[in-house]
Amino acid sequence: MPITPSVAAVARIVYLCSDVVVDSPSAFSLFWEKSIPKSTVTVLSCGTDPNPTLLHQNYDAISLLSYTVSSSSALIRLLPHLPDIASRPIVIHIAVQGDLADALVLRAAVPYFIHSSGAQQAHDNALLASRLARTELKAVIHVFYIGNENDVVEEVSEEKMKPFLFAKRSPTPTLSEVTGRPHTPLSRLAGSAPDRVADHAKGLANGYANGHASEHSQDGAHSSQLAIPSTPTFTVPVDPATAGLLKGYESAALETFALVHRPQHILAQHGHCDPHTLVFSLGPTSAAFDIYGVGYVDVSLLSPLPSSYILSAIRASVTHVIVLERVQKWTTKWTPFFLDIASILQFRDAEARPAIRSAYLGDTSGLQSEDVATFLEVAKASKPSARTRLGAPITSHSISPEVPHIPKHESSYTEILSHLFGERLEISNSPSLVPSQGKLATSPEFALGRIRGTLEERAELIKAVQVLLQDSKLPSEVHSLLSRWILIKDDVIKAPQIGEEITVALRSGIDHPSATRILSLREHFKVKSRWIIGSDAWSYDLGASGLHHTIASGLNVNVLILDTLPYTTRITSDPSRRKHDIGLYAMNHGDVYVASVAIYSSYGQVLQALVEADKFDGPSIVLAYLPYTTEDSPALDLLKETKLAVDSGYWPLYRWDPSKEAVGKEPFSLDSDKVKNDLQAFLDRQNHLSQLVRAKPLFPAELVTSLGETVKAERRKRAQQVYAELLSGIDAPPLLILYASDSGAAEKKAKRLGGRAQVRRLSSTTAIMDTMTLDSLSNEEHVVFIISTSGQGEPPQNGRTFFKLLNAAIATGSKPFAKLKYSVFGMGDSHYWPRPEDAHHFNRPSKELDSKLAALGGERFADLGLGDDQDADGAETGYKVWESRIWKALGVDSIQVQEAEPEPITIEHVKAASSYARGTIVDGLEDTSTGGIAASDAPIIRFHGIYLQDDRDVRDEREVQGVEPAYDFMIRVRLPGGVCTPAQWLVMDQIADELGGRNFKLTTRQTFQFHGVIKKNLKPLIQAINRTLLDTLAACGDAIRNVLCSTIPSSSKLHAQVYAFSKAISNHLLPRLTAYHEIFLDKKMVAGDALKDFEPLYGPMYLPRKLKIAIAVPPTNDVDVYAHDIGFIAMVNEHGDLVGFNMITGGGMGVTHGNKKTFPSTGRTLGFVTPEQGIMASEKILIIQRDNGNRVDRKTGRLKYTIDRMGFDTFKAEVEKLSGFQFQPARPYRFDRNIDDFGWQTGEDGNHHFTCFIENGRVQDETGRHFKTALREIAKIHKGEFRLTPNQHLVISDIPTTELPRIKRLLADYKLDNLNYTGLRLSSSACVALPTCLAMAESERYLPLLIDKVEKICEENGLRNDSIVMRMTGCPNGCTRPYVAEVAFVGKAIGAYVMLLGGGYYGQRLNKIYRESVTEPEILAILEPMIKRYAIERLDGERFGDFVIRAGYISATTDGRAWYEGIGGEGPYREIAA
Repeated sequence: MPITPSVAAVARIVYLCSDVVVDSPSAFSLFWEKSIPKSTVTVLSCGTDPNPTLLHQNYDAISLLSYTVSSSSALIRLLPHLPDIASRPIVIHIAVQGDLADALVLRAAVPYFIHSSGAQQAHDNALLASRLARTELKAVIHVFYIGNENDVVEEVSEEKMKPFLFAKRSPTPTLSEVTGRPHTPLSRLAGSAPDRVADHAKGLANGYANGHASEHSQDGAHSSQLAIPSTPTFTVPVDPATAGLLKGYESAALETFALVHRPQHILAQHGHCDPHTLVFSLGPTSAAFDIYGVGYVDVSLLSPLPSSYILSAIRASVTHVIVLERVQKWTTKWTPFFLDIASILQFRDAEARPAIRSAYLGDTSGLQSEDVATFLEVAKASKPSARTRLGAPITSHSISPEVPHIPKHESSYTEILSHLFGERLEISNSPSLVPSQGKLATSPEFALGRIRGTLEERAELIKAVQVLLQDSKLPSEVHSLLSRWILIKDDVIKAPQIGEEITVALRSGIDHPSATRILSLREHFKVKSRWIIGSDAWSYDLGASGLHHTIASGLNVNVLILDTLPYTTRITSDPSRRKHDIGLYAMNHGDVYVASVAIYSSYGQVLQALVEADKFDGPSIVLAYLPYTTEDSPALDLLKETKLAVDSGYWPLYRWDPSKEAVGKEPFSLDSDKVKNDLQAFLDRQNHLSQLVRAKPLFPAELVTSLGETVKAERRKRAQQVYAELLSGIDAPPLLILYASDSGAAEKKAKRLGGRAQVRRLSSTTAIMDTMTLDSLSNEEHVVFIISTSGQGEPPQNGRTFFKLLNAAIATGSKPFAKLKYSVFGMGDSHYWPRPEDAHHFNRPSKELDSKLAALGGERFADLGLGDDQDADGAETGYKVWESRIWKALGVDSIQVQEAEPEPITIEHVKAASSYARGTIVDGLEDTSTGGIAASDAPIIRFHGIYLQDDRDVRDEREVQGVEPAYDFMIRVRLPGGVCTPAQWLVMDQIADELGGRNFKLTTRQTFQFHGVIKKNLKPLIQAINRTLLDTLAACGDAIRNVLCSTIPSSSKLHAQVYAFSKAISNHLLPRLTAYHEIFLDKKMVAGDALKDFEPLYGPMYLPRKLKIAIAVPPTNDVDVYAHDIGFIAMVNEHGDLVGFNMITGGGMGVTHGNKKTFPSTGRTLGFVTPEQGIMASEKILIIQRDNGNRVDRKTGRLKYTIDRMGFDTFKAEVEKLSGFQFQPARPYRFDRNIDDFGWQTGEDGNHHFTCFIENGRVQDETGRHFKTALREIAKIHKGEFRLTPNQHLVISDIPTTELPRIKRLLADYKLDNLNYTGLRLSSSACVALPTCLAMAESERYLPLLIDKVEKICEENGLRNDSIVMRMTGCPNGCTRPYVAEVAFVGKAIGAYVMLLGGGYYGQRLNKIYRESVTEPEILAILEPMIKRYAIERLDGERFGDFVIRAGYISATTDGRAWYEGIGGEGPYREIAA
């Protein structure tokens, strides 16, 4: 197709006005190929989905993207993504040759839709659209007609375009200022009717002097019978959003007029001024004939539709309205523009409403006035449901798809294929298929479908041959032929020859159904070489391009991908569009042949790769390099570019054949000579250097001689040093250091003390307290004990056995320690025990140990030392004093020691040395001598969603037995948004039965959690999860955790949008963690150590601490959005569609008991962001936390502390700087709860949802509540999805009305529909805690029992159905987000809890410590009068958390940093601290 003036004019404007140009094969393609450098336009291959390219641009760096396309199936692909595209500066130019239907489908989803009926108007509207998209930051669709070669276009010079595009928007645009014609501003459309009436009374049509039709009208169009129109007395209400869009359009139209000196009218009116018949046309027409009483209106702006303009154009004199549209293949009876006009006419009084008819606009060339008049009479006389036609029908020939042009350079590869495979070659997406099967015939999905079909037919042929062979009546010669063919069916030479013989034999009269079937499939006797040929455009989105499906299909199909990007222009390509490494992706799949070739580098390697790909039984991917800019690029340029790319390593030549592994051969072949030589030189250098580390290095004699002398000197020096140390140590007293510690703090001090003792020439030994017997201890001379405090003033776990031995010795009255000299240092926290009656628990183990040793005859050589976490330096304050006493007592205090303290090994060191979360996990999983893993692997395996735990219920018993703890593992699934399919639920259920603890947990992270998994079941369990298309990547560890999303069952559309955002942000911020696939999924790194791991966002150290993200949809804050590091509060428009989020940051729940450097926090508002900006800002927050978070003290490593140190304003400014945009002002919203809406709800789509109460998220079968079985049976028949809630409950979602009775019956059968619980219980939540977690107290096993007692108090006071949010955790880490609950209990020791009051009912306010330590009787004694008073004195609608503040029990927490202010209660309710 030649390039018409209209296409050339629009394409030129696109190129000059846009930052990025994307083209799907269209009428524009020839222009791009002939006139524009290839590297400046992204040309997609036929059938490629354009959405990834359009959506994955960095719109912070570009101000306009233009997408050129023809009216084809590519437009249909845009439709699902238009809501995302609508808010971006994109212009979609659609060149139409025939029907408008494909283009009009998109109209409703974009802010602006502009229609051009002629070539000059196409030029002007292309300018207008570019200006409009830039200034309004909204998508614009511009539809125009390809036209013909005779069209004339007056173009604007290039130097005028930039000032036009970047001119400031007119504050109050009116065309009258420029044209001198009276005009009504569009902004007044939303104003009063009299303004518009006045304009019409002056003889103006829509504010323009009637008769001054748009200069874009077709030749022959003119005005006639001009007269002052009658005044309309009707208006159409215009909403503010539409008025704003119209105002933006008029501003751009004004600037365009100033540039081209042609007004850009919304409606172009011509013909009679007071017509009786009015024709609205949508299409290329020259039918504006001079017919008395007939007026014509050409519409330019279709969205937003200027309803008031249209209604004003329909005069009171009009009795008939004809709507002419070039829309033929519409799916419904009435066409879109016709319905719009009909709807607008409803604002007219019924008696004054004209008749309206729909008509099809055909080819109007050659029509005369008489033809048009006849058409109008026929149309007016036709039935309302009929659709007449003006002009000749558009022939199918005029709109038949063209065969895509194949650039001549690409024939170099296709000719090789033809030469190698001859008649066997089948290019399944050959452009020659387009005329017969449409443009989709060139897409990889279509080609893969064709190949799958032919392979299935060949399999059917083989089956038919095998069936026929079973026929005993078959002639022997035919039987022999069939048998021979079965044996050599894959032989490319013999198989077709024998196939021809079989065909002849069967046609001779074999009467059998299989014979008939064989003859119908005889073409498959041949062995085809099936190829799909594509471009590197497929590498930008492996899923959308169909490559992933091809690679994963397992079919015997070959794909040749041509990469045409020249090496010298690689850096000029769009950095926001990242190519995927198809070769590496395919090789990691494991069962795909992969080759990288370049015909201008190694012709032989190309031949070898193509032959091997054809022989390989499975998918083959051949990446072929062909660097050219245009078709006119000389072969010498291609040769130069190829040499640069191959020699530099940019395009390595290699082959990967996984079938060679089965025969013990190396599957990977590196064919790049330059790269191989460089690699060999490197290896030679490494071999040379390795001589230096050999046990017996092969060094030159002169080097060995000098080395020997040096060694001898060093040995003499070392011997003298050791001898001196021996002499000095003869008189030094030996020192034994024993420690007991749960957290490791006492252990660190003990080992540090041992090191300092050795520096002072003391012979020291360090050991755990429980490893020492009393007999051994009685023989020691000097012993120091360092012990921490655990639980309710108890010894740590590894010191309790020793305490029992001491107690037994005291009971016998013996004194075994007559020779023993000892000293004790204890570590504790006085803040734990604020009440006078509890003060004795402070450092209780050390005090008891000191007295017991004295009772057994020991002599104290240094006084008891006590460390308090509340001192300025924590326990170190008391420790320094105590240590100095030790050295003085041992007589070594006068020794001056300049010691270099070894840097303590922290989790940060472990992460850095773990090789991107690998550690020694593989070895640990294979080690059958223990049920656990190495201590250094415990923090690393968390990155894979796994925690090492042990059964604490049997820990003491196993310790007595002398065996290791009962180790097991917890596994957490990554499930962004908490949505899973019934099939996935069934697998989770099966995993729990076969590999877990026969039950599983729905967690507050909105996902599945398995407990009690033994080590040998770890890999099978994770592989089972992976087979359901889920994973456990980063579900734990110092990275982004599972992203929460509100369940909102009543709004299916909004949930889908928010859920999609939660998955997008989870995937965007997810660490790569290739170690996960290696360790648990047995995926091998293809090139071994040659390919190093890389974490582009996290780096080798990952984050200082975890990062939690939640997305809430007002008015429900079920995710506790304020309690997260990053929170998003969804904002919707008047149609209920997601437009963006209020973004907050700095929330977090974790606290350390007694450490006032730690505190809970609620997030603070950054501002409003679009979804794309939200993902970008989250990435930058992650980077800021990665680089600035506290890696020294993990207790203050969370993001909230980073913000506190930096200052919120500084932090916000840094996020804006890195993101490249400013946060918009936050938008208003309202929350009213953070609990789930239990029971039945019906969504806007008519589907039904049931929210079940699963107490504390435990899915199990127990007496009277077989919930696990119930949900398994429901999952077997359910056709919707399951949504896990952040409150640990479950929504059975998207139940069709037809399935409702079956689901309800199952719910009733298993009593899962029972919601007859108190409001308190429905609002409660507890974490797992004991026996598996490192909790200090019970939670999940205890809270239901506590609620049994508290809800009796509620019922006695008439509060059965009142919701009070009560939460419990076994430790201060805050997994159930207790610090925003109205009442909360945080475990401190077995049976003892910190009690907190005053949280906000919808999670907006932190609570505060009311009592430092309470037991159950104290809890009930506190709550009973409080609840009773609440029932009597509460205000209307007042929540319990608000009441306890108003009643004076506790003060409100306004900021996390002030959390400790006012703890212990207020006024008469205040607890006196010790």
